[in-house]
Amino acid sequence: MFITKKHLSRRTVLRGMGATVGLPLLDAMVPAGTALAATAAKPTPYMACVYVPHGAVMANWMPKTTGKDYEISPILKPLEPFRSQLTIVSGLRNKAAESPAPHAITPGTWLTAVHPPHQQAPDVGPSVDQVAARVLSKSTPLISLEVAGEGGGGACDPDFGCGYSGTIAFRTASQPLPMEQDPRTVFTNLFGEGNTMQERAAILREDGSILDFVRASAKDLQQSLGPSDRRMVGDYLDSVRDVERRVQGMEAKFASGTGMKLPNAPEGIPQDYGRMLDLMFSMISLAWQANMTRVATFMMAREVTMRTFPNLGITAAWHPLSHHGNDPDKLVQLTKIQNYMTNSFAGFVKRLAHTPDGDGTLLDHSLILFGSDMSNSDMHNHDPLPEVLLGRCCGTVKGGQHLHYPQDTPHANLLLTMLHRAGIPAKSHGVSTGELSEI
Repeated sequence: MFITKKHLSRRTVLRGMGATVGLPLLDAMVPAGTALAATAAKPTPYMACVYVPHGAVMANWMPKTTGKDYEISPILKPLEPFRSQLTIVSGLRNKAAESPAPHAITPGTWLTAVHPPHQQAPDVGPSVDQVAARVLSKSTPLISLEVAGEGGGGACDPDFGCGYSGTIAFRTASQPLPMEQDPRTVFTNLFGEGNTMQERAAILREDGSILDFVRASAKDLQQSLGPSDRRMVGDYLDSVRDVERRVQGMEAKFASGTGMKLPNAPEGIPQDYGRMLDLMFSMISLAWQANMTRVATFMMAREVTMRTFPNLGITAAWHPLSHHGNDPDKLVQLTKIQNYMTNSFAGFVKRLAHTPDGDGTLLDHSLILFGSDMSNSDMHNHDPLPEVLLGRCCGTVKGGQHLHYPQDTPHANLLLTMLHRAGIPAKSHGVSTGELSEI
């Protein structure tokens, strides 16, 4: 690091090209001669949870040996360049996802680790990403970012309704968060609308005045409602406050700074699925680099997806193929699909590994859960789950190892461990029984 007399605030922003964004963590934000860990510039971890439907061919996912000298498996092979940042966690079970309606509740129980009651309205949250976001994103314009690789709700069930299959993020027990499928919408939510700086500022001011009216009207309405309706309006006001935070945060960025060039906003939903995944991963990394939020969730495909993969020579749809009946040819095709999803994720990891952030990279300061809430898709079971962690989480995660836990170790323990490694002193999460100290 160069020793200078200049000291930039961590809140310093850049303005230019019709957009204003935050700076990554720079050496100039650390007072001269001061250790990074002893300053306000100490990195705050980033957290993401990336979901793949329909489980995995576990024989091709889980390495045959544990420890540091394991041979990486075929499905995880694209992550080998990041071996020192990779933690493979095997043997975990998520009892919360077990039911006669696996596709209907599997996504919604992955990050909550709570089994939903038999009712149409959702009741499982909050998800681990939202618990983390309340702490990690308390000073960013957006609390969190939720994106999806394809639209559609997935699956519904007469006992559990439709609230759990289309999202993995829950703000509260009864408030699932929608996963945005349009990359252009994600971009404008992050960086504002309009072609020029003046247009963006005017739109933000207009949004702010509308929010003032909505908030005041909702508060007046609450006085005349019963307890249940007041809670519902309270959840709505929480959502309004989050939008208000975004508006205020963007207005602050317009008020000061110099300039940073952003890529052009995406045109919309691309036809090519690989391009779609890459765009969404780009949105997450850009949001982190610009300090717009610290937490993201990405549902790469929905449950019961009928997507095909002609680029892999696979014409059968993913969901029917997942009911493989141990057919060797179908298992080969499923392995190809799952390797393809890992390869797309590996592109995101590479981008983070090459993006400087203070005394390291975005990957050094990240904790990313990648995997599924289903194991053998033919059996629809949830034990053992295919899951890995990427990133060192600012030095709190060891990395470079394959850990295998005893039968019936709760998946919730991994979620609790993620919170602890990110510096969040949660006592429990879902049905957790303790943290996984080996991580």
